[in-house]
Amino acid sequence: MEHKLNFELVPDSCWYSNLRSILSPAQWDVVRREAYARADGKCMICGAPVKRLEAHERWTYDEENEIQRLSDVVAVCKACHEVIHIGRTTLMGGEERASEHFMKVNGCNYAEYRKALGEATADHRRRNGVREWKIDLKFLEKFTK
Repeated sequence: MEHKLNFELVPDSCWYSNLRSILSPAQWDVVRREAYARADGKCMICGAPVKRLEAHERWTYDEENEIQRLSDVVAVCKACHEVIHIGRTTLMGGEERASEHFMKVNGCNYAEYRKALGEATADHRRRNGVREWKIDLKFLEKFTK
């Protein structure tokens, strides 16, 4: 089943290497503000109007070539961001709230939530087999033109 809202478990070796650690604060500001402008005051996943959006980096993984590719930066509400980063959310004691949001946004039940989480966890484990991902930031080229 395709879900509107998904878990995005980053391989362990990629933790702490996000755009905010690569770009200057001014460069990150340009990227996140562009996402906020596209969102027009609504979460780009669930569509909820919110006063405070959060910028989320979307990554894809080419496991064969060991490439972690930045595919987008999207503006999301706090509730969707907590689902996306379910590992951190669980450590912070928010899994129940996140699971409820996942089920609401995706129109699914708890069994489907657990299945999706299991699949995301399996992907995460497999991707952890790559010792060091090469990073592809071609997405950012549109900000330098």
